Amino acid sequence: MYQYDELDHQVVRNRVLQFRNQMERYLNGDISEDAFLPLRLQNGLYVQKHAPMLRVAIPYGMLSSTQLRMLAKICRDYDRNYCHITTRQNVQFNWVNLTDVPDILDQLASVEMHAIQTSGNCIRNTTADPLAGVIDDEVADPRPYCEIIRQWSAMHPEFAFLPRKFKIAVIGAEEDRASIRLHDIGLQLVRSVEGEFGFKVWAGGGLGRTPMLASLIREFLPQSQLLGYLKAILRVYNRYGRRDNKYKARIKILVNSLGADAFTQQVEQEFTRNLTTELQLSEEEIGYAQAFFTAPGYKTIPDDQPDDQTLPLPEAYRRWLARNVRNHKVHGYRIVTLSLKHQGQPPGDITTEQLERIADLAERFSFGEVRSTQQQNIVLTDVHQADLFTLWQELDRLQLATPTVGTLTDTVVCPGGDFCNLANARSLPVNSAIQQRFADLDKLYDLGDLSLRISGCINACAHHHIANIGILGVDKNGEEFYQITLGGQTGQRSAIGKVLGPSLPMEKVADAVDRIVQVYVEQRTTPSEPFTSTYERLGKAPFKERVYATDH
Repeated sequence: MYQYDELDHQVVRNRVLQFRNQMERYLNGDISEDAFLPLRLQNGLYVQKHAPMLRVAIPYGMLSSTQLRMLAKICRDYDRNYCHITTRQNVQFNWVNLTDVPDILDQLASVEMHAIQTSGNCIRNTTADPLAGVIDDEVADPRPYCEIIRQWSAMHPEFAFLPRKFKIAVIGAEEDRASIRLHDIGLQLVRSVEGEFGFKVWAGGGLGRTPMLASLIREFLPQSQLLGYLKAILRVYNRYGRRDNKYKARIKILVNSLGADAFTQQVEQEFTRNLTTELQLSEEEIGYAQAFFTAPGYKTIPDDQPDDQTLPLPEAYRRWLARNVRNHKVHGYRIVTLSLKHQGQPPGDITTEQLERIADLAERFSFGEVRSTQQQNIVLTDVHQADLFTLWQELDRLQLATPTVGTLTDTVVCPGGDFCNLANARSLPVNSAIQQRFADLDKLYDLGDLSLRISGCINACAHHHIANIGILGVDKNGEEFYQITLGGQTGQRSAIGKVLGPSLPMEKVADAVDRIVQVYVEQRTTPSEPFTSTYERLGKAPFKERVYATDH
């Protein structure tokens, strides 16, 4: 993973000192609430319903064991012994004291971490495929380009006060494990006919109250021109994006209002006008970034070495292998997902003890590194196949081996009304009711891969629009109701889910999900037909009829 040089260390140290001074002036009354707002937001500090919340950047989801232990220390010393993994691979502390934040930032800086630009109307943390560099379906590893973007965009003076927040995601594979079409800019590494590396470029994606998929605006962008083209997109957005209405300020509104072709023309003109060698990435610069993401010291494993899946092992372990373990591009290694979806645990929450033990396990089994995922889980990317059973035993003791990855109960959930000022409804009780309804693993596995996401408000932090079954909390005269969407997806294809019908009270949501699943099971042509295929074939009518039946 990327290691800071002295310049990086100095920049982050200076930022911590700057914010400490700003905090002191604010607490002394020398800075007004309105003036302090953008200062705290660009340092990841929110004021939530019960306490301040600090969001820490996890660039492209990579964490070292040293950093995990620091997160655990902050959980213990400054929070309530847990933190939360977000859908942008970041970490949130939900119970910090305002006056402690400068000290927390100082401790984060000591392990090459920060909270810079995790909020505010700026370029946010760049996200990536959590399996980058170890999965066998990628053209190239996207992480070096994420790091190049991070260094270029961090505290960029021209883009510090955009019309609205701005998010970039990068993948290197055909399967989209970072949902790039839901981002303001999505980048996919590709190789040209001539063998040159470059990017497909999408722009104008986003969810919220007006969900839109990004439009393809460049079929092939040479890698050397990456930063120049990003700058052109941002300049067009900065120039023409709406600043008079925050609900219409995202780049998706601009792309939609201009049309993708007209927007692309504006970007190409800006790009051509400012094309200089200054923003041309050299082979040396790209190579420097790539040097931080070289393969670790994998063992050479004979082809005939037996795989422990053939041995008489516990059924719980076999289920874990089937659901939480994936093939690795290096023979004899596996990719292991640590599930943060144990029944009764809020999805994405991780305790002090779990963080410390994961750090130990990462050093024992995965070269001292882990990844956070958009699905609110943790990944060990480099596990020797001979270590799988021992690892499973350790994870099981830590309640991190729930064998449900990719299933209905591998739910993505925002903190909702229990924590967030913006939420219209609670998400966690709804998720708990659904988890209990589908606790039977045989029933769950019969459904196959099936995604469920729950957002507590229209800001869609859980990305419910792209779930096969999405749930959105809404307010009806001060009461919590929930709108259901069907047919969303991401991965091989991207699609926005469609609203099923009128919103439902909390006590009827789990039953509605059960009825939706019943229709799917009854109507699928084969046990392996995906939910989205069944939905697209049937339309929403049979699902709606069952959910809103008179006896419901």
